[in-house]
Amino acid sequence: MDRMERQHRTPRTPAPDPRPLGPRGPVAHPFLGSRAPHPSHAPHTPRPLQSVATHLAPPPLHAPPSVKATRAHFGHSGHLVLPARLTAGLGCDAVGTPREHGRQIMDSLPRVGCVFADDQCWWWIVPSGSHIGVTWPPGTRYVVGAQLADPSWTRTRPASPSARPRLIHSPEGDSPYTPPIPLYVLACRLAGSVPSWSPGMSG
Repeated sequence: MDRMERQHRTPRTPAPDPRPLGPRGPVAHPFLGSRAPHPSHAPHTPRPLQSVATHLAPPPLHAPPSVKATRAHFGHSGHLVLPARLTAGLGCDAVGTPREHGRQIMDSLPRVGCVFADDQCWWWIVPSGSHIGVTWPPGTRYVVGAQLADPSWTRTRPASPSARPRLIHSPEGDSPYTPPIPLYVLACRLAGSVPSWSPGMSG
């Protein structure tokens, strides 16, 4: 009896797959959902060598902005050194005049002390404070403390031998000074300025 019932039963057909068919089988429907493969089972895609090299390359080095080398009008390397036999009891300043005026000034002065020269100007040693009460004319430079390493004497590049101040005249006596008032008058005359000083100026 059981055998006959099994023969007359209608065979069950499998339920149709609701997903649409593609060229390689069913395609997942966006609303029915499908599980994405686990990251560990995802196929490995090698990274391009160019991107790896980019990460391993050192960061670019940016050079600091270049700084233009500046040179003072009467700037020099080092400082002036007086001969040991001379005594600078009144201190030591220096007046710089254009080089082309140097010989004319020297020939016109009643007395000449220590004079240094370089490729730009002649430097005349005067007592300290010779700038008080006067205004030295354009084209000259007054340096306080000529025996000190003043920043105005510093170069940004090593100076050539002709650019370093060198002693070109040494007085016969023991005083290194050039009288500041005659030097001032001559410097003003060559610059086209009118000399003017207060009564307190000596020299």
